[in-house]
Amino acid sequence: MKKQLFALIFALGALALAGKVQAQAIVIANPGVKAPDVSKSDLRDVFTGGATSLKDGSQVTPVLLKSGGTHDEFLAAYIGKNDTAFRAGWRSLVFSGQATMPKSLDSEAAVVEFVAHNAGAIGYISRATPHEGVKVLAVR
Repeated sequence: MKKQLFALIFALGALALAGKVQAQAIVIANPGVKAPDVSKSDLRDVFTGGATSLKDGSQVTPVLLKSGGTHDEFLAAYIGKNDTAFRAGWRSLVFSGQATMPKSLDSEAAVVEFVAHNAGAIGYISRATPHEGVKVLAVR
């Protein structure tokens, strides 16, 4: 009985801590992007094809990860969709001629490399991924 009670208390403590863990996905931009930060709504607009610039006038082009935990976390935290719904929204825009599908890369290192060398590029990576040559945008 004591072991079960201890396991329950441990599990509840772990759940409480999980809600307080800082997001591991960070937003990166080409150093030429003027904005030091971005709102969640601007981020959502840019990554769902609803906007091509930030509120400060910086022209941006979204860059995606093809899949993975960082991709899923970014979509859940900032876009409010899962991968299937996210890609369906883009397919709808592409097929109606309103947009072209954003560049989608296989690795976080490739996202960093692309963003660093392409004016206006904006993407997301894990906080632990080396990101020299790009600027980290605070999300407000």
